[in-house]
Amino acid sequence: MRAKLSAAPTLLALCGAAALIAGCSSTQEDRTANWSPNRIYQEAKEEADGGSYDKAIPLFEKLEGRAAGTPLAQQAQLDKAYAQFRSGERAQAIATVDRFMKLHPASPAIDYALYLKGVINFNDDLGMFAWLTRQDLSERDQQAAKESFLAFKELVTRFPESRYAQDARQRMNYVVNSLAQYEVHVARYYYTRGAYLAAINRAQIALADYREVPALEEALYIMVQSYDALGMTDLRDDAKRVLTTNYPNSTYLTQGFRAKDDPWWKLW
Repeated sequence: MRAKLSAAPTLLALCGAAALIAGCSSTQEDRTANWSPNRIYQEAKEEADGGSYDKAIPLFEKLEGRAAGTPLAQQAQLDKAYAQFRSGERAQAIATVDRFMKLHPASPAIDYALYLKGVINFNDDLGMFAWLTRQDLSERDQQAAKESFLAFKELVTRFPESRYAQDARQRMNYVVNSLAQYEVHVARYYYTRGAYLAAINRAQIALADYREVPALEEALYIMVQSYDALGMTDLRDDAKRVLTTNYPNSTYLTQGFRAKDDPWWKLW
């Protein structure tokens, strides 16, 4: 009886030790434990350059902690934001850039941070099925486009000589065209459904808020057609006069609305 009693705790102890060993073996080893910050950064860059953003992001995060307070940590933040953007994590990328600008307002890389924020929100990827629907940028929610414009505007205002300023200006023009076309897209939607007053109001918003953008030609044509449908001939003629004055070669008056296969935009 005595032998049986003494064996029980020994067996329990062995089981406990085995469980402990198993638990330890299941814990993932930190392969960067003995790496220098420079080595971590180099490894993260290699992963990002190879398109393995899911592997690069945790390395950049680890570097932020290891090299806290150094320029290398700041660089890791910006590189992480870019990697998050490229991996489709737009909200996280924006949060990372915003955090960088809050923590390092005097950083010499603020111009790049603003540019990166603008590019992340710019996001003109129509998706793999866009060609089926012929959807263009103006048909989507424009909040991101507005935020993109504001980031680019701050960049060119604060840092007009920045290496990123010229590209930012071009993208700003693109965004403005998109925002104007969005208003016209909505106006055309109302027009095709017989909501002529709503179509006129939306076209007028485009004319009031934007200058020298391609969408205004169609905005005026929508007004001409809507006033005509409502029997408001005087206002129709006024709108037509403005259209022919500003766009003497307009094809809208001779061919009507453009086909869906003829979008206003072109890929960036």
